[in-house]
Amino acid sequence: MLPENNHCPKILKGCPGKAVFFYWLSLVRVFPMLMVSTKTQLKMRNILFFLILVSLRLSAQNPEDFMEFEPGGEYPYGRLNPEAPEGTGDFDSIIGTCDCKSVSRNPDQTWADTTKMVWRFKYIMNGMAVQDEVWRENDRYAGSIRQYQPDSAQWVVTYFSQPGVPWSPAVWHGGKKENGNIILFNPQKAPSGMDGFYKITFYDISREGFNWKGEWVDQAQTFSFPTWMIFCKKREE
Repeated sequence: MLPENNHCPKILKGCPGKAVFFYWLSLVRVFPMLMVSTKTQLKMRNILFFLILVSLRLSAQNPEDFMEFEPGGEYPYGRLNPEAPEGTGDFDSIIGTCDCKSVSRNPDQTWADTTKMVWRFKYIMNGMAVQDEVWRENDRYAGSIRQYQPDSAQWVVTYFSQPGVPWSPAVWHGGKKENGNIILFNPQKAPSGMDGFYKITFYDISREGFNWKGEWVDQAQTFSFPTWMIFCKKREE
């Protein structure tokens, strides 16, 4: 049973609002042996009071404290968490919704007609990562989860698409270059069987939009075969 106001020790203030404290305190009263000043019992008492402090802190936290930088309200695309690794802000200029034009190759390697798409970037995981979503004409959708790994100073980007759901989503690695471009690679063989990479480049990045290029390159990057180009303009919101 929790003590009433007039039974609270003078050293404590606001006792009725500290129910967790008195729950643990009641345990101390039930086991007075913990107050005996032997070495082992003092250690047990210290552990108990540590649990009291932890419980008080957890009980005082609001679940929204863990969601401060999530999308919502006046920040529909979330915000960069100031405690995130420094490189997490590489996509900051791109955050938002863009109207884009996409052109890719046909199976016969000619360029197909340009199609429209919407590409949206936002912060997730309480501002510690970036998610993007793509809506294309002809009922095609895609998206990525982008996490910055500080130990390697590289982005780890996991790609998802619909239709064409793979058993294992493709993963790209890379980072931001001195010229401001963001370049990502995924190991991929050419139709001939030659080893190489599918290389993705975000370039001409600004608050107004960006361009994107997908191309196959050999391992030495001396040969390039572009397969997809996207041109995006940021919406004014």
